[in-house]
Amino acid sequence: MPTTALVFALAAAGFHALWNLLLARARDVEAAAAVALLTAELVFAPVAVVVWQVDAGVWPWLVGSGLFELAYFALLATAYRRAPLSVVYPVARGGAPVLVLVVSVLVLGHGTSATQVLGICLVVAGVLLVRGLGHADAAGLAFGSAIACCIAGYTLIDKHGIEHANPITYLELSMIGPTVVYVGVVARFKDVRAAVSPGSVVAGIATFVAYGFVLAALERASAASVAAVRETSVVVAAALAAIVLKERVTPWRFLGAVTVVAGIALLR
Repeated sequence: MPTTALVFALAAAGFHALWNLLLARARDVEAAAAVALLTAELVFAPVAVVVWQVDAGVWPWLVGSGLFELAYFALLATAYRRAPLSVVYPVARGGAPVLVLVVSVLVLGHGTSATQVLGICLVVAGVLLVRGLGHADAAGLAFGSAIACCIAGYTLIDKHGIEHANPITYLELSMIGPTVVYVGVVARFKDVRAAVSPGSVVAGIATFVAYGFVLAALERASAASVAAVRETSVVVAAALAAIVLKERVTPWRFLGAVTVVAGIALLR
């Protein structure tokens, strides 16, 4: 893997962990998520227009992806209000690739390997360590698992949808529906304007910046290697949760996050 690709993939991991941290530490997570989504769509709309490339076959995939994205952000915001970032994030990020592989094998008829099976075992072991054995965080596990299902859902859909548009255009279009619906619903019950802050705005920009670094890395290295390095965000998020959010991240929980990353690397 070229050094530049490695740097870009690590940057993507850092920015992904950053915007999750910024949402998790917000006073009103749902309102902050609404501001972040709206910011991302508005800031990067001109970029999408400049690089516009899309054909008519993209729309069914956009609808399906948008539904999963809407559920993803709704669950994520609620999860960070009720459970620790250091539990939700590793379970969600670690569970998603496992679910994608399972669906690919059982439903789509794709093959698998001993290495991927070992990867699944490591992810499961890591999730158990993150969850905790003596004082298990049931809410964090439940939310993380549900979010993992959403990630797996839009990942499987986007794999086909991206064939009909360039990545930036596709991302911008796929998030219009979720942004309008989520912001509209949250605005009915909360003062979204009060959640406008440097943190929520930076979180929104970071969502697109993280994806931009992924694209830059993919231009220089294989998708498998980029994806594996990108998942180091699990470890970054656990470290930030301990340092910034003052969460009780035990050595076992941190080891669990590292084990999840190792398992994802084998899955890739």
